Amino acid sequence: MASKKTEKFDRIIDAAVKVFAETGYHGSQVSKIAREAGVADGTIYLYFKSKEDILVSLFRVRLGELVEKFKESVEASDTADGAIRKICELHYRELESNPDFAYVTQIELRQSSLELRKAIGQALKPYIQLIEEVLVQGIEEGTFRQGLDVKLTRLLIFGGIDEAVTSWLISGRKYSLSAQINSTVEFFLKALKP
Repeated sequence: MASKKTEKFDRIIDAAVKVFAETGYHGSQVSKIAREAGVADGTIYLYFKSKEDILVSLFRVRLGELVEKFKESVEASDTADGAIRKICELHYRELESNPDFAYVTQIELRQSSLELRKAIGQALKPYIQLIEEVLVQGIEEGTFRQGLDVKLTRLLIFGGIDEAVTSWLISGRKYSLSAQINSTVEFFLKALKP
């Protein structure tokens, strides 16, 4: 059972996702986040130093949870190409099921300050490293071609998935993101295979 402090922290983070998605990071106010979370304005400052701290914490916590899901999913895969499929499936399904979080990660992040983007980049690092580990596994098992530039390829895979989510949001979510999984995975695997 979660403690009251953890429960309040999670409510504030969830409220911030909703408020940032509705009004944008720059257009949001801490008081609106507090109202959405059902806490007093001052309570926010018991957990966070500033609105920027809320955004960084939101990324650190929610992306941390997502990376754990990615790790579990990859560990359950027998092959590297199966792991690439799992990463893509989970990324698309998680963001499709939480469009507010998708909006904050895809749109608001790009409008943030350089320092804020750097802090959020640190939260993304384990995900990028996980993709790299899958690529190395694929090379070692002979599923992926030798000589692959792993550092570049991990960014291309992440960037491709990321851009597909952004395009889905910009289109007004007019189609199923999950329906893009097979085509995305097929594209990646054709590029990776010997």
